[in-house]
Amino acid sequence: MKIGNLNIEGTAALAPMAGVSDRAFREICFDYGAAFAVTEMVSSKALTMQDKKSKELLVISEKEHPCAAQIFGDDPEIMAKAAKKAGTFSPDFIDINMGCPAPKIAGNGGGSALLKNPELISKIVREVRIATELPLTVKIRIGWDQDSINCTEVAKICEAEGADAITVHGRTKSQMYAPPVNYEMIKAVKEAVKIPVIGNGDITDIESAERMLNETGCDFLMVGRGALGNPWIFRKLNAYFSDGAVLSDPTVEERMEQMLAHIRKLVEYKGEYIGMREARKHSAWYIKGMRGAASFRQEIGKLEHIEELEYLADKIVKKCR
Repeated sequence: MKIGNLNIEGTAALAPMAGVSDRAFREICFDYGAAFAVTEMVSSKALTMQDKKSKELLVISEKEHPCAAQIFGDDPEIMAKAAKKAGTFSPDFIDINMGCPAPKIAGNGGGSALLKNPELISKIVREVRIATELPLTVKIRIGWDQDSINCTEVAKICEAEGADAITVHGRTKSQMYAPPVNYEMIKAVKEAVKIPVIGNGDITDIESAERMLNETGCDFLMVGRGALGNPWIFRKLNAYFSDGAVLSDPTVEERMEQMLAHIRKLVEYKGEYIGMREARKHSAWYIKGMRGAASFRQEIGKLEHIEELEYLADKIVKKCR
């Protein structure tokens, strides 16, 4: 797949997830074969005001390319300035968030709220396109709610204003993450535009990835929650779609080794206080489905030091042998 002049190899990309797809997790997913990644979403307003936290979210290491810088907001002029600023962090392309359903984002006019205003979408994409020479993508949902599904209209607008690819999450904003993905509407977007369409939503394994490709005809896959505690998904998808190989799941020992490697990165990049608190959710995802997971999650919820996690990982391995 090509995004503008950028050639993308592989099968699936890592989706942008607030509080999850940070530098540490992106690097790990690249190690396992993610085709590209997208940063956590950054407020265009905060970025243009030199907000320190926003800048930190845009740090992209040498190990994670190609990678997009994702921005959100509802002011075309500020979005254009943010795109220029984001470009100074050496991303490979810029992504506009028009799909986030979180109340604090959509409630303030950003993210999926833009789907209610196609005219504003047109202005935003146009101004960002003018502001940056980098390839430009847009991530959307199929609509605000079931009574206002307008993803094909939005996709056509984005294409007309210069977007190089579009990612479609197959749910409305109102549906959040609960109901099944609407493959028909992703397919409709694919048929409505000539630029690449990336399918997103409920891709958790080979079967769901194959279904997304077969039922929508999309050009590429984007994995979000399916990668939580499961960065191996990229290696498995690449192996299957390249030569039909079905790789086995990692052993408990392998899962725990990767969990510890992940959390050590978090601590290195964010310090122990923040890193170990963020480690709690990641560690809970890594042990999902294991014997005794419920009781182990209680211990995970109290983690403060990496040594505590190392001790717990050893206990989990012994319990699950």
